[in-house]
Amino acid sequence: MPARPLCYIALPFPTRTRMTAILKYLGAYPEQTRAQVAGLIEQDRLADVLRERYPDAHGIRTDKALYGYVQDLKDTYLRNADPVAKVAYDSKIQVVQQALGLHTAISRVQGGKLKAKHEIRIGTVFRDAPEAFLRMIAVHELAHLKEKQHDKAFYKLCCWMEPHYHQYEFDVRLYLTQLDITGERLWK
Repeated sequence: MPARPLCYIALPFPTRTRMTAILKYLGAYPEQTRAQVAGLIEQDRLADVLRERYPDAHGIRTDKALYGYVQDLKDTYLRNADPVAKVAYDSKIQVVQQALGLHTAISRVQGGKLKAKHEIRIGTVFRDAPEAFLRMIAVHELAHLKEKQHDKAFYKLCCWMEPHYHQYEFDVRLYLTQLDITGERLWK
């Protein structure tokens, strides 16, 4: 089947401007990569590519199951890190903070010491996504227990916990792009 020309796609304003806005999640990637993604969008194949790579959604639907999942990752890779008090899906994350997940440390005085209570929140958009996407976000937020800044040591820790971290992050960005275009989730 030949590729559909760009002029058949209904875009509300000029194509180049619209494509730049659509590819907002891929701004740090090389022009060649963005052009390949734009080609998939023009051919209406981005959703198909994602479904081929990740055919199924995970089964972690509740906050309790999510806590267990993240705790298992923490116990496997970060045994000596501070405990995580709460892990939950949060429907406000993407809308309010423009993030996929959040790691917060709530400080309180206990006796004569200052204690931090760590919480991880993951956007509900990932409740019905592939397990690889959930794992990437969980690994990212867990890495903040050891490394606060997004620096070389942080990403090294992420890659140690998940060797395919960067590929999953790229694919999450593709999925977010697809969500912006259609508004429909690919997995249920």
